[in-house]
Amino acid sequence: MIAYHDEKRDWLDSIKYSFKKYPNFYNFLIWLISPVFSYKKDSYKRIVKYVTNDKNAIILNIGSGPFKLEKSFINLDITPFSNVHIVADATQLPFKNNSIDAIVNIVILEHVPKPEKGVDEMYRVMKNKGVIYTHIPFMQGFHASPHDYKRWTSSGISQLHHNFIELECGVGAGPTSSLVWILTEWLALFLSFRIIPLYKILFVMFTLILWPIKFIDLILIEHPMAKNIASTFYYIGRKEKDT
Repeated sequence: MIAYHDEKRDWLDSIKYSFKKYPNFYNFLIWLISPVFSYKKDSYKRIVKYVTNDKNAIILNIGSGPFKLEKSFINLDITPFSNVHIVADATQLPFKNNSIDAIVNIVILEHVPKPEKGVDEMYRVMKNKGVIYTHIPFMQGFHASPHDYKRWTSSGISQLHHNFIELECGVGAGPTSSLVWILTEWLALFLSFRIIPLYKILFVMFTLILWPIKFIDLILIEHPMAKNIASTFYYIGRKEKDT
């Protein structure tokens, strides 16, 4: 994430940005017609069992967008959406060292030019024994918000968090989600004959037609080899320091 300013967005991101002004409706649309079926969408709640039963625990949601996952979470984003408490850059967090109990970041690191620096910042501000939850893409098409830089394999997400002790790592959205996304893009490309306005129309049309297929992931997501073409992975880790 970079410093916020009104820069030119691509056509699809402009549409999404407009809908983000209505968080509940946008969240419903994403669940319904997005090519990605986040079977373990609420897996961020798993961090609760790893965080001490301190009601005053500080839990930070980085890259929150307009969404309020939990009332107790502090929402931080590069863009001043509704429900955002702090507007800041993920690579320059405005917190002291060892001050945060837990951090949640869901599909935001692919939009950060230097994601490793972002994870290092999370490590810096986190208390010893603090817990991180990360959800990032693997097999997904380009989706600017407002930029899009990287993807990670299952081993890649573990390497990205090499300073943490891994507690859990698994498939967040399965292989059918990958297929639906790529097929939607491919059909729009193939049938648009290089006519960009037609491509945009076809992309929206196939998004509306193909989205139900993603629910096949209810069958495939637990397959031992699903990680080979998974749409996303999630990671839970703990900060452990001897000193």
